[in-house]
Amino acid sequence: MIKKIMLLGSGELGKEFVIAAKRLGQYVIAVDSYDGAPAQQVADEREVIDMLDGMALDALVARHRPDMIVPEIEAIRTGRFYDYEKEGIQVVPSARAANFTMNRRAIRDLASKELGLRTADYRYASSADELRTAVGEVGIPCIVKPLMSSSGKGQSTIRSEEDILKAWNYSQSAKRGDIAEVIVESFVNFHTEITLLTVTRNNGETLFCPPIGHRQERGDYQESWQPCRISEEHLSEAREIAGKVTAALTGAGLWGVEFFLAEDGIFFSELSPRPHDTGMVTLAGTQNLSEFELHVRAVLGLPIPGIELLRAGASAVVLAGTDGRNPRYTGVEEALSEPGTDIRIFGKPVTRPYRRMAVTLASGELQCDMDALRRKAVGNARKVNVESE
Repeated sequence: MIKKIMLLGSGELGKEFVIAAKRLGQYVIAVDSYDGAPAQQVADEREVIDMLDGMALDALVARHRPDMIVPEIEAIRTGRFYDYEKEGIQVVPSARAANFTMNRRAIRDLASKELGLRTADYRYASSADELRTAVGEVGIPCIVKPLMSSSGKGQSTIRSEEDILKAWNYSQSAKRGDIAEVIVESFVNFHTEITLLTVTRNNGETLFCPPIGHRQERGDYQESWQPCRISEEHLSEAREIAGKVTAALTGAGLWGVEFFLAEDGIFFSELSPRPHDTGMVTLAGTQNLSEFELHVRAVLGLPIPGIELLRAGASAVVLAGTDGRNPRYTGVEEALSEPGTDIRIFGKPVTRPYRRMAVTLASGELQCDMDALRRKAVGNARKVNVESE
């Protein structure tokens, strides 16, 4: 049962995946664009390459001959994955899934045009002039996102004509990868944003975790909580949509499927073919298996007898404020002083403004006051200060 797993992208989500994989005796090679990335600190081997360099990626795969490739980020030359599958290497969840979801055009067109799912109105733009035209068609306010990005990088909200050029310039300077095109989405007036963690298996029915509510700023997650109270009607619809999208993409693993809940119904937003940042709340022990343990079991084909909600949980991010190196953390003792609290420091060696450096966790009884639990997690995150050289 020991597999050689090549992890492409070694951030905080990858770190928790490696820990879960090592607990089941697996061998992991953690790859990233810089040395000392979080997952590399706990893996068996580490490699540093530009994963958008297809030839470099080919050489790395040929040298290590992994049994399995697990992508954790978007900035990868995913077109190579089809060849790796032909060579007998398992790509997680699948080469098709990785290629579709690493590019917002592919996944949005699949959801809207092929599957007929309800999404925000959207257009694409490849220049500042095309962006101006697209904004005129979808209306103001609207959201601009690079086709390849994550954690809100390059994303902005246009609230006036004056914002258009600024949005274009930011999308190009902060995007991941080498795709200039952006997606322009009409603004959905939602009251709740949720993540539905979805587990697909090669032998077994699709499983769903209890819904996770989350709040974003600058397009990046700031806090999440589980369970998120939504109607049975909306939950049933979200499960049906998540099931359709993941089945169309194929493969085994855990997916983070995002939805907007509005007064007039539910909208499909985005999908990640891997553990989701909002799902770090499961590290608070909300479920019998965390999202990372579920991902490892699914990709290894190990049994998942069921997903049980054990307690309520909340998470909040700790952000860096400045550019620097060798971060130090103060306030950790205070943040851990209350019962039912915890923290995960990611181990990133470099800081920059708004970079996620840690997450605080809070847990309570299932019937507890969720707003109070959220305030506890957020309050503890504010107690932690990141200092750097």
